[in-house]
Order: sequence, then structure tokens, then C-alpha cells
Amino acid sequence: MIYEMRHIKAFLAVGRLGNFTRAAAQLHVSQPALTVQIQQLESALGVSLFDRNKRQVALTQAGRDLVVPLERILVDTEAVMSTTRDLVGLRRGLVTMAALPSIAAGLLPAVIRRFTESYPGIVVRIKDVVAGKIVELVKAGEVDFGIGARLRPDREISMETLFTDRMCVFAPRTHPLAERRLITLRDLIAYPLILTGMDSSVRQIFERALEEQGLSISLAGEANYMSTAIGMVHAGLGAAILPESAINSGPCEDLRRIGLHKPALTRDIGIIGKTGRSFSQATRKLIEVLQQTVKQSRARGDRSRPKRRDTKK
Repeated sequence: MIYEMRHIKAFLAVGRLGNFTRAAAQLHVSQPALTVQIQQLESALGVSLFDRNKRQVALTQAGRDLVVPLERILVDTEAVMSTTRDLVGLRRGLVTMAALPSIAAGLLPAVIRRFTESYPGIVVRIKDVVAGKIVELVKAGEVDFGIGARLRPDREISMETLFTDRMCVFAPRTHPLAERRLITLRDLIAYPLILTGMDSSVRQIFERALEEQGLSISLAGEANYMSTAIGMVHAGLGAAILPESAINSGPCEDLRRIGLHKPALTRDIGIIGKTGRSFSQATRKLIEVLQQTVKQSRARGDRSRPKRRDTKK
């Protein structure tokens, strides 16, 4: 059995140069050490690799037969080592993630830009899907991690919260609710509403709140993506129930954002991983940049938010 690559390098050097002295000089080892390495290799293989005399060293038939296979082993091993060094050194690699569409459109472009500035050789791929699909992709190992909401307890996944997203009402400026800053759920149901799809975290949180209070709504429209829901609001089809982060999903300058209370509805957005599965170094670095970006963004938001009490008009 061959235990070390130095045995293969020693064999190939002697075979190529036909001289122990020149091979030892090329490998930067002493000639006695090189001779020992060749002897150890011959002992491990159970064959003689060289015919030796005072004037020259020549490969035996067994030695000639081993040149190509051992060269292939050396090349493949060095390629693996080079790739591993690149991955560990973050010089190249691939990170895949699944994220909510609102997060993919709003937060992640800035995160990826910052990350690739430091690690240009690493490719980041995003799958923008609803919350339930994120968990499926993480559990199946199709992505390295996800960014979303955990809809129900699940031992197969872990989640580290990034921030808490508040649910709001997005309405046209001409809507009867446009001048309100806060509205209760019971008052809201008097108006036609636009909701996200049934498999979205926002819809499930909203439906649960309706059920707890024994309320029903008039559904004006339904959309899988927040950008579509925002477009429907612009068209005057109704008011939409969306998280604050929806402002990154489409043009909202002409819309009013009204806070929900009694109850206040929130969802925790976090990093979702598969229980027991460790992250690669590239993935960990990307998550660090993500966490730093969220922290800085939240700090800027806190400083810019006016300090005033919430009142109803």
C-alpha cells in the first residue's frame, strides 16, 4: 500500500531522470533518503521498480507499467489539493440559497455585491420561492441554506432569526383607509383585500389571525408574488396585506402603508439550515455578510424613523 505521495514523486523523478543523484537534487532531499523512499515503495508494491548498476538506473518492466497509473494518481491528487485550497481560501466556489421573493429582490442584491467584492471567485445562486418551498429545498439538500419564515415546528430544520417583519396594509392614496396610520383587523375586513397565495407565510399568518377572531373577508384578488399584489393595488382593485419588506418588491411611492394592530401581525425572517448539516466556509462568510448588512440596514432605519406616538385618525 502506498502511504505517501512522496513515494510516487520519488519513483517518477528517478524514472524520468534515470539517476538517483539528480532526482534527489530536484526533489530537494538527500540521496540516501530518496533511496529509502524507493525501497519503501518497492516493498509496499512487492515488485522491483529499477534495475541498478554502477553506471545507470533503468525501469524494470513492472516499473514501466506503473509510470502512467502513478502519474495519473499524482495529477489527480494535486488537482484535488489545489481545488481544496481554493475552496478553503475562498478563491472559488458556489453557494446556493433559497429566499422569499421580497428578500431576493430587496435585501440580497446588496449582500451579494458586498460579498463578491471580497470573494469574486465565488458564485452565488438564488432561488426565489415561497416559504414552504424554501423549507423543502433546504431539507432536500438542493440549496445550502434558506432565508425565510418557519411556518411550523420542524426538527429537520434550524432557524436563526435575522429580523422581524411587520404586516401592513398597502392601499392607494384614494382608498378610504389612506389617511389612517393604524387599523384593527376587525375594521380592516370591511374592505376588499388582496392577499398572497395560500402557501405563503404572510397568507398563513393572516388567515390564522382571522380564524382566532372568528372573522371573514371579501377577497378582491390573490397573487403568488408581492410585486403582483402591489400592481393590483396600483390598479385600484383593493388593499393588500403585505409585510413591510414588500416596499422592495415594486414601486410603492404612490401607496399608503398602514400599520395593523389588535392584533399586530409579524413574522420572523431567518437563516434556515438543515439540522446536523454544517455550512461550507464560503456559505458561512456569505451569512456573515448577510447578518452585517441586515444589522446596518436596521440601524439606519431606526435612526431615520421619526420618534412619535402612534395615534388613530
